[in-house]
Amino acid sequence: MADSTPLLSHCDKPAEPKRPPRSLDETIEGCIGDFGWWQFLQAILVSLAWVFDAQQTFISVFTDAEPSWHCTQGGDESVCNALSNICELPKNSWSWDWPSHTSIIAEWGLECAPSFITGLPASAFFMGCLAGGLALATLADSTLGRKNMLLFSCLMMSFSSIFTVFSPNIWIYSVLRFINGFGRATVGTCALVLSTELVGKRWRGQVGVVGFFCFTLGFLSLPVMAYVNRGSSWRTLYLWISVPTILYCILVHFLVHESPRWLFVRGRKEEAVLTLKSMAQANQSPITMSFSNVLIEQESWNVDIYSTIKILLNKRWAAKRLAAVMVGGFGIGMVYYGMPLGLGNLSVNLYLGVTLNALSELPASLITFFLIGKMKRKDSLLGFTILSGVCSVLCVVVGKVSPSLQIAMELISFFSACSAFNMSLIYTLELFPTCVRNSAISMVRQALVFGGVFSPLLVAAGRTNNFISFGVFGLVIGICGLPLVGLPETRGGTICDTMDEEEHKQKEKAAAAIATLA
Repeated sequence: MADSTPLLSHCDKPAEPKRPPRSLDETIEGCIGDFGWWQFLQAILVSLAWVFDAQQTFISVFTDAEPSWHCTQGGDESVCNALSNICELPKNSWSWDWPSHTSIIAEWGLECAPSFITGLPASAFFMGCLAGGLALATLADSTLGRKNMLLFSCLMMSFSSIFTVFSPNIWIYSVLRFINGFGRATVGTCALVLSTELVGKRWRGQVGVVGFFCFTLGFLSLPVMAYVNRGSSWRTLYLWISVPTILYCILVHFLVHESPRWLFVRGRKEEAVLTLKSMAQANQSPITMSFSNVLIEQESWNVDIYSTIKILLNKRWAAKRLAAVMVGGFGIGMVYYGMPLGLGNLSVNLYLGVTLNALSELPASLITFFLIGKMKRKDSLLGFTILSGVCSVLCVVVGKVSPSLQIAMELISFFSACSAFNMSLIYTLELFPTCVRNSAISMVRQALVFGGVFSPLLVAAGRTNNFISFGVFGLVIGICGLPLVGLPETRGGTICDTMDEEEHKQKEKAAAAIATLA
C-alpha cells in the first residue's frame, strides 16, 4: 500500500462536519468548489486549443486540393472537354479557374504527379502526429505538466505553420507538415485533461465536451477562411491559423493555472496549495485552511518520462483497458478521418459535403454535452460504433439507388463516428488514474490517428468501387468496437489519482460483488 502524506486540511464549509476527506477529489472541491466562474473561464480558455487543432488537421482539404479547370476559348473542343484527362491535353488548351497560387497542386505543377506525391503532405502530417504522440505522450504526466505541454505543442504547431508559408517545393512542405503534426499530436489531449482536472467530478463530462464544441468551431471556420481567401495564395491560409495560435499561447501563459491534482501527484505540494488558494480567491469562496490533517496517497513507483507507459503495460487490468480502447479508437479514427476524404467519391458537391460533415459534429457535441450525465459510457460507445458501421456499409448499398439517400447515410455514419470519438476520450479519461491519465488518452488518440493513416489509401482505392472505402470503414469500426464489451462502466464514479488507489477500488468492488452473491 502506498505511503500517505499529510498535505491539506479539510477545506470544509462552516456548516459541514469536520472530517478528513475521503479523496483528493473531495479535498479540491471542498477548497474551490466544483465549478466556480474562474474555473469555467479557465476551462473555456484551455478548450480553445481544440480550435487550432481542428484547423491544422483539415487545412490540407483546401491548400492541397486540385483546383477546377476549364478549356480555353482557343482550344479545340474535339480535343478538350469537361471529361478529358488534363494530363493528356496540350498545355494551351486548358487553364485553371483560379490563379495557380491558390493551391500547391497548381503552383508546383503537380496535376499529373503520382498520387503518392500529391498525398505526401497529408500523409506526412498524420505520420508526424503518430511520432509526436509516441515521443511526447508522457511528458505531460511526468516532467512538463499539463499547462507547459499545451503551450509547447501549440507554439510548435504555430511556428511550423509560419515556416510552411516559405516552402519552395512539395518536399520541404511535406517535412514542415510532419513537424506540424508532431507538435499538434498532444494539443487535444493536454487541453482535455487540463480542463477537466480544473473542475469537480460532477462537471468533468460537460467540460470535456466543450473541447469538442471548439473542435467543431475550428472545423467550420476553415471553409469561411478559405472562401474569404479564395483568390489568394494558399500560404495566406496558413498565416490566418498560425498567428492567432501565438496570441492564444500568451493568454494561456498568464491566465491558466497548472492542474492542482497533477501538482499533488508529483509531490509539488507548495505549488498545489498556492494554486488552490489563488483559484479559491478568484471564485470568492470563503474557506478555512490549516493544511494539516488531509491524507493524500502518493504513488509507490517513481515516475520518469516513459514509466507511465511501462506501468500501463505491466498492470494487467490497465493493459486490458488500454488495449480495448485503442482497438476501438483505431476503427473510430478510420471512419472519422476517412469519411470527409471519401466525399469526392460520392455524387455530392465537395464543398457542400465538407460543410455538412463539419456541421454534423455540432449535434454530436450537443448530444454528448447534454446527455453525458445520463449516458452510460460503455453502452453509448458500443451503440455509436455499431450505428456508424451499419450506415457506412449502407452508403455502398443505397448509392446505386439514390444519391440523396447515400449522402444521408454518410452523414449519419460520420455523426455516429464523431459521437464515438467524443465518448471514447471521456471514457478513457475516467478509466485511468491521474498519474497515467494523460498518457492513456495520448495513446488512444494515437490509435485514432493510426486509423486515419489508412483512410486515404482506402479512399484512393475506392474511387472505382465504394465498398473498398465505405464498406471497409463500416466493417472495421463495427469489429473494433467489440473489445469494449469487457470494460467497466465509469459513469458517476470517483476518478482515482494513483494506480494503487485504482487497484484498491477494484478490490472493494470485487469484494462487494462476492458479498452480494453470497
